[in-house]
Amino acid sequence: MQKRLVWLLVAALVGFASAQTPPVSKVGSLMAFTGALAEFGPAINNGVMLAVDELNAAASAVLGGPIVELVTEDSATVPSVGVDRARKLVNTDGVIAIVGALSSGVTVSVAESVAIPSGVIMVSPASTSPLVAMLPDDGDYIFRTVASDALQGIVGAQLARGEIVEGHSFDTAAIIYVNNPYGQGLADAFERAFTARGGTITAKVAHPEEPQPTYAALLEQALAGDPGVVLSASYPGQATVYMAEARDLFGYNSWQFTDGTKSVDIIGAVGADVVEGLYGTAPGADPEWGGYVAFSDAFEAKYGERPPLPYIDTAYDGMAVIGLAIAKAIVDGVEVNSDNVRERMREVANPDGEVVGVGEFERAMQLLAEGTAINYTGAAGEVDFDDLGDVVTPVEIWQYVGGDIVSVQVQTGSEIPTE
Repeated sequence: MQKRLVWLLVAALVGFASAQTPPVSKVGSLMAFTGALAEFGPAINNGVMLAVDELNAAASAVLGGPIVELVTEDSATVPSVGVDRARKLVNTDGVIAIVGALSSGVTVSVAESVAIPSGVIMVSPASTSPLVAMLPDDGDYIFRTVASDALQGIVGAQLARGEIVEGHSFDTAAIIYVNNPYGQGLADAFERAFTARGGTITAKVAHPEEPQPTYAALLEQALAGDPGVVLSASYPGQATVYMAEARDLFGYNSWQFTDGTKSVDIIGAVGADVVEGLYGTAPGADPEWGGYVAFSDAFEAKYGERPPLPYIDTAYDGMAVIGLAIAKAIVDGVEVNSDNVRERMREVANPDGEVVGVGEFERAMQLLAEGTAINYTGAAGEVDFDDLGDVVTPVEIWQYVGGDIVSVQVQTGSEIPTE
């Protein structure tokens, strides 16, 4: 009898909500469709749009109509452009949240100049620099659905020192990195972990964020100490040029890659034979994780291919949490604004609520209407935000094989040492 009364109450709440049209909130997607990360932007934005479609379908069934309108802008992988586009999203479009940016340099600039001063939520699916966690975010507006490079740097050093793949081991390494918070943070993390394991860094060379026509002078510095391997902590727009020059001008081709250089464009630019067998690291979901399998199936059904690049899953998760927090604000009967949505981000994503997974948004909203707490578990892993708005996601070891990118293994957060 008591259970029947609960379901009658749920039906009444759902019916009441369906009799009204819920408010539609604008959410910005600040991607990189041009510039050094142009290869990544469209695919990652597809992950955001998939989540929006699923959220709106669920909201239409449970709340009586769609709840999210997506407004997309291009940062051009340039901080000043990103700030300009973010201001447009906030001041002209009136978004209450932004999914993005991709480059850590763009994210830091947008957070400091736009999101934090304006009190607008920002969830980056790809900005892995440790500096993001150090932003002066007293209002708690900056979140990430991807782990800090403090973890990737350690796994990269483990890989380079032979702790992960037999036969892949180097005593010396040089680092070429993009001179922004992403490149700096990852280069520093790799250097600390590599030297702690007895390795020697022979050179550490930065290049500008804007792609250059040649990197010959930079390569001369990086290769002067005859390193066993060079870590490429850049973006495809730069790496496609300097890898070709390293091969043609210096006869060098011993590389280890990162998330920024996990790239189909690199295969096309320098040739599959040149990168064949080379390894890299990237934050990434366990391919056997149930959430990732469900996400990959849904992505393929919508776009005709499995997720081809990093951060598509974390972008989906970022939009999912924002959308569920919007739904909770609607059910709670409060104004749907950035502050009220921000207050509900951890409530829908962190333990100890009823677990809801990828694509289960209709069930999630029904639970919220019932007054039941939920705990969203994502495509990339658990989305449990800490006090800094950070999460811990696995780190993948991957390899270029046969003109493709294949996953070798995944290390979960608990398997990664602290240094």
